[in-house]
Amino acid sequence: MNVVILAGGFGTRISEYTKSIPKPMIKINKDPIIVHIMRHYYNYGFKNFFVALGYKGEVIRTFFKKKKFPWKVNLINTGLKTMTGGRLKRLKKYLKDETFLLTYGDGLSNVDLRKLVKFHNKKKKLVTLTAVRPPARFGFIKINNSYVKYFKEKSQIDAGWINGGFFVIEPKFLEFISNDNTFLEKTPLEKATSKKQLVAYKHYGFWQCMDTIRDKITLEKALKKKEI
Repeated sequence: MNVVILAGGFGTRISEYTKSIPKPMIKINKDPIIVHIMRHYYNYGFKNFFVALGYKGEVIRTFFKKKKFPWKVNLINTGLKTMTGGRLKRLKKYLKDETFLLTYGDGLSNVDLRKLVKFHNKKKKLVTLTAVRPPARFGFIKINNSYVKYFKEKSQIDAGWINGGFFVIEPKFLEFISNDNTFLEKTPLEKATSKKQLVAYKHYGFWQCMDTIRDKITLEKALKKKEI
């Protein structure tokens, strides 16, 4: 089963790094985050990657020319300003008519990929996404006439579920993507939802995306603790 990694965005929220390198190349401890992502998939037996390149794609290309890994990396230029859905659509000819895995190039998790695929196969829908609880950043308070009526220290339990990436997708889903300007997370997934073709696999373990320096530090700590 092929694995697609979306790695072409501008990464503007962590511009301290992305002025010079693309977001997937930001190092988490010794390796770029994209290598950690690939290693996670490889550990579950997935060895063939298609990386959708865009912003500063040459940096990723140079890195994988110099480094050798036990998995295969296919680097595909999908345009500088192409949106997430458009990038995926551009990979259609490489993915053929087979179920594939998809994730973003800026998040790590300890999701059990075998269980995820098994769940997808059981549900028999076009798309399965991994639902996660967002890491809680702040405590929650309820105020009435200046009095704090409710105080709760930050907790993931208070938060709802969000799209954590780590998708399993049937090729027919690509028909929902119109062109380069299509956001994967808007019309295509909304259409799949309306047709009851989108299901969620709930992941209760570790998950963290990297939007800020603070997120980067959180990921580095998690790796040292072997949470991922």
